Amino acid sequence: MSAPTVDAPAPRVGMRFVVEGPPVRALWRRAMVRAVLVPLPVLAPLVALAPSRDHRFNLYWHGGLFRDEPLRIVPHTVGSLPGYLRLGNFRLFGRMLEKALDLAAYALGEVLGLPVNVGFRLVSFVSAVLVCVTAVLLAESVVARGRQAPSTVAALVPFAVAAGFVAAGGSSPVVLFGGLYFGSAALVLGVAAALCRIDPDRPLRIWWMPLLLLGGAALAAFNEIAYFALPLATVAVLARGRLVLGLGARRLCTAAPARALGLLWLGFLPVFLAVRVVIQRYCSAGGCYQGSDVRLGPESVEALPVRAVAWLPPMMWRTAGVEPGLVLAVAVVAFGLLAWHAIRDLPRLSRVGPRAALAVALTAGALVLLGAGMGALNADVQQLVATGRWGYGWRDSAVTTTAGALLMVAAVHFVRRQAVLVAAVVLLAGAAAVSATANKRQRDTTMATPAARLADRLAVEMADFDPGPEGAARRCALRAEFLRLHGDVPFSVRRFDESLETAARQRADVSYCPGVTGDGRPR
Repeated sequence: MSAPTVDAPAPRVGMRFVVEGPPVRALWRRAMVRAVLVPLPVLAPLVALAPSRDHRFNLYWHGGLFRDEPLRIVPHTVGSLPGYLRLGNFRLFGRMLEKALDLAAYALGEVLGLPVNVGFRLVSFVSAVLVCVTAVLLAESVVARGRQAPSTVAALVPFAVAAGFVAAGGSSPVVLFGGLYFGSAALVLGVAAALCRIDPDRPLRIWWMPLLLLGGAALAAFNEIAYFALPLATVAVLARGRLVLGLGARRLCTAAPARALGLLWLGFLPVFLAVRVVIQRYCSAGGCYQGSDVRLGPESVEALPVRAVAWLPPMMWRTAGVEPGLVLAVAVVAFGLLAWHAIRDLPRLSRVGPRAALAVALTAGALVLLGAGMGALNADVQQLVATGRWGYGWRDSAVTTTAGALLMVAAVHFVRRQAVLVAAVVLLAGAAAVSATANKRQRDTTMATPAARLADRLAVEMADFDPGPEGAARRCALRAEFLRLHGDVPFSVRRFDESLETAARQRADVSYCPGVTGDGRPR
């Protein structure tokens, strides 16, 4: 006689979470939350940093032009292409993104009543967070063999990437054009991650083909950083297919990821080559903008290895300076909590073997060399190297810091010990805390200058715009101060008048400085 069967109730979800650990979806959610949160304490000290260079004007100019008609960004950018081509660059979609981000910062300040410099930094922070998220997705797309829990790579990458968000000089993407360059870097990482996610055992859908051709052409019409997307994706797809999936050479070159990659290249190359020929003809006469010109010679060979290591956080700390104090204490607490969160998940995350770690290292190393190569070809960067300023940031830093972070994380995974992973999380979290103090020091140094203090007061005045006579008098006084600082640069004075007049007309339909920047009458 057998014992009766008893239908026991299923265990509660909360108890299963404690006994078995969180389910896969929860682990993915926690990994993405860390990727979003970790960069914020590093960047927070820069939230009120005054805009510099072109952004002193572009935020008001683009905001005033497009606040009421955002779709005007498209024809406005297309109409400016001939002039920019003559200056040596072709950034059709990149400039559209730049104007849209400036508009977002301007509108955010208007809606929330914040100075535009704060809105500008918040928009840049979102782009930096997007880079951190896409870096995690790229690493996971390279190492994953299917649908599974996130790997231990996901626990380390956010801290490594965030540690590289250092305001190392005025040309660093953390300071200048952060939204644009970090957004472009996220695009590069996202394209590579998406191609790695294509299942090689499934056929490429026919309706994807024209979209892939158009996508390749769009990458060629974005900006110089977007040019890295397809070379990086090529390395990532090949490394993953060979080292992680174990595909043979024939299968590797004929599977759906390789076919999709080929179509992207087919759309990219005609546009890229045609544009470079046109730019070369303009630049051969010597009239190109130095920031876009290509100068190949002994200086570029000397600059390449320097830019290949300039992303290391200690080198950037030396440039920005480190200031222990309250910021460091707060950052240590914040990163301590986030590091504990990551360490707690480590035992439940997928393990990464040496072959998968090598695939990530090859992918990251390729991107480091691509970014360093772009920087080494630029005259401004060559001058930085020649004068010993090795840790200074430039637009290539948007990709080299991220790629360098992935390279460090891959190197850690060649040692298959849990204690090493825990130590790496702690060390990278500590590095991110130091980067936060470096950003605080850079902010203090910058905001002590007369130009930055003027930009700050100008942003406050425009945020609390007074259309009456008293407001006009204050704005005219700010303009007079600008002339005392920059009156010997007619271009800057013209940009100031044009940009602030456009913003004032949009805000209250009055002149910025009556009788000087406009006719003083509503229009």
